Amino acid sequence: MKKLLLHACCAPCSSSVIERLLSENAYQITVFFCNPNIYPLEEYTRRKEEVLAFLPKAYPQVHVVVANEEHQNFLQKVKGQEQAPEGGARCALCFRYRLEQTAKYAKEHGFDIFTTTLSVSPHKNATMLNEIGKQLEIEYGVPFLEANFKKQNGYLRSLQLSKEYSLYRQSYCGCEFSMRPSTETNA
Repeated sequence: MKKLLLHACCAPCSSSVIERLLSENAYQITVFFCNPNIYPLEEYTRRKEEVLAFLPKAYPQVHVVVANEEHQNFLQKVKGQEQAPEGGARCALCFRYRLEQTAKYAKEHGFDIFTTTLSVSPHKNATMLNEIGKQLEIEYGVPFLEANFKKQNGYLRSLQLSKEYSLYRQSYCGCEFSMRPSTETNA
């Protein structure tokens, strides 16, 4: 079995992705919670705690690592792109930052492969994520598992599992800049 480091943004997104990867019976999975983009701190804590509570119940064979990254580091990475639209340049920088931290950790800790749960969301560009992952594969020498986890009803399955486990589902991607559209539409 290959040792896979799975970047996870939240419990709902990780739910169906882990289920699918485990069904392939090819991976020993460690979840890497690296999301310094999440704002405010209370939201970050809630999502982290949800991952830490959910995984032992649903997938006790999956290990979890919580990265120690600061929100200020994220803000530095996206500086100048604060007003960019969702899915644009700011998001690409954010994806790259989080996936780079994942690739570094994978290399430093002897993982065979890495990937992310982000592509399960219908709001995330799987092509962009896979391109970033492949660039990081070259830079760090750890293979990236290309995926579009929303396919084969991955997103629908995450909704079902979220309901089954009563998971907290957030209303925005995570950063303070992604709060604007959801706040404006919910007003």
